[in-house]
Amino acid sequence: MSLPPRTTLIPSLAEVSGSYDALFCDLWGCVHNGEVAFPAAVAALQAARASGVTVLLLTNSPRPKEAVIAQLDRIGVPRDAWDEIATSGDSAQFGLLTGAVGRRVFHIGAEKDMSFFTTFAADLAGLAAVEAPITLVPLAEAEGIVCTGLRDDLTETPANYRAELLLAKTNGLKMLCANPDIIVDWGDRRIYCAGALAQAYEEMGGETLYFGKPHPPIYDLARRRLAALTGRDDMRILCIGDGLPTDIRGAGAEDLDALFITGGIHAEEFGTDAQHPDPARLNAWLAEQQQAPLFSIPALA
Repeated sequence: MSLPPRTTLIPSLAEVSGSYDALFCDLWGCVHNGEVAFPAAVAALQAARASGVTVLLLTNSPRPKEAVIAQLDRIGVPRDAWDEIATSGDSAQFGLLTGAVGRRVFHIGAEKDMSFFTTFAADLAGLAAVEAPITLVPLAEAEGIVCTGLRDDLTETPANYRAELLLAKTNGLKMLCANPDIIVDWGDRRIYCAGALAQAYEEMGGETLYFGKPHPPIYDLARRRLAALTGRDDMRILCIGDGLPTDIRGAGAEDLDALFITGGIHAEEFGTDAQHPDPARLNAWLAEQQQAPLFSIPALA
């Protein structure tokens, strides 16, 4: 009987990055916490780029690429730390523009997410120009739902949306989820994301469409953007992330190697010291989750 695969704990990205042509790197929990950039992570990505590795930031942010760039500029992630970006918002915009949930939609999300309906990356702008317009309407008039998150993720939980979701389910509406993440850590707070509402909707019997990690559409978009940038479609890719249900499962489904950030949202599973995860607990937990990232590291550095 063979033993389950074991992950290898490494001290730095530089130890393995030379074996790859490109990185698909998660943002929240890996490169920043929503408020500030992590200096060691930034330096690691800068060093990878300096050695010839292409860095594509692959994020489940529900906002389009340009809005994410503005956020990165604001919190101190320099532009020489990355080459390209693909967001769940970009991927979900493609689904919206091609009619996945209709043209008249009800939006669940914060005011800060409104760029989802107005700002499109260059490779989506042409589609936005030729398709029939998307109209935001009240729930009772909607053909579908677009969920980018909670309206106030600092105070609300999915329970606040039970009545709306029940009505939507009764009306047979599909939900387009622009961010499959269930939770993220914003500074020292843990907050709910769009994926938590999508999960609640599915538990009621509603139908949800996902476009971010771990689902194929965002990886298809990332590969298209990587190929457009480099002129290659045969690159060796390493995926980096702290979310097992999203980053690590997604990498595995795409048959890509993964580097698991153990000090992120799952840190408490591996002992009391996030900077020194217990290897035995780590491997036992990964085996229980039926996941086997090739490498693990406490924090991106």
